[in-house]
Amino acid sequence: MLIHVGYDIGLELSAPTPLLLLLDVHSSRRRDMIYEDALHTPDVPISHGLDLYGNRTQRLVAPPGQMKLSYRAVVSDSGEVEEKPFTAREIPVSDLPNYALHFLSGSRYCETDQLAAIAWQLFGHISPGYQRVKAICDFVHNRIKFDYQAARSTRTAYEAYNERTGVCRDYAHLAIAFCRCLNIPAAYVNGYLGDIGVPADPAPMDFSAWFEAYIDHRWVTFDARHNMARTGRIVIARGRDAADVAMITSFGQHYLREFKVICEEVAPQRATELKSRAA
Repeated sequence: MLIHVGYDIGLELSAPTPLLLLLDVHSSRRRDMIYEDALHTPDVPISHGLDLYGNRTQRLVAPPGQMKLSYRAVVSDSGEVEEKPFTAREIPVSDLPNYALHFLSGSRYCETDQLAAIAWQLFGHISPGYQRVKAICDFVHNRIKFDYQAARSTRTAYEAYNERTGVCRDYAHLAIAFCRCLNIPAAYVNGYLGDIGVPADPAPMDFSAWFEAYIDHRWVTFDARHNMARTGRIVIARGRDAADVAMITSFGQHYLREFKVICEEVAPQRATELKSRAA
């Protein structure tokens, strides 16, 4: 399966403004790239690097005025539905690798101290492992009502639990917080998730957020918002929560003028046409 991804993001800036971008397809999917029309900004140098979590970063100083950030790529995917490892077991804290311990602590949007008692009351009786994480997803999926109009960049997991509304990042934050309360390492993930193998969503395409839980000595994908195995996820960035993986961090004021996200399955002929056009 071939998946066409990309974005067009228009910014307006009133002064020269340093930008930190986390918008590249993640390093773990680079081997699957069929072609890439990478972000380029004429006359504005871009420096590339990796952050603490291995996410690909881009740094530039945007000039005053309007700037358009555009990116296109075609990524090869297995086309298989995500796994459901029903027998995956929890790993005792004493046996966790050091890097997984980092994903047990509370973070900016995931207040484990405020949710610990609730988590143990709701899920403490459920068999440890995949079944417990799936129960968390079921609960969060039913607890929160998806509402774009209710989106708020400052909403935390505890607030999402109480307000019972939000967007995909709120589902992910609450599920992550519950996992960590139960000593299950959990990481926040954002990326592309198109309507592949499911009915098309009439809402405009957007980036998506989900999470990964560390069970059976590996990271397993879960999605409390959609609450079902999907096809064709393409990771952009991983971190403890949304604060670690902001797609655009501006060190100054900017205004969003345009926002378009693309994620769609394409035939090989169409992929060739896109590659030729980019060249």
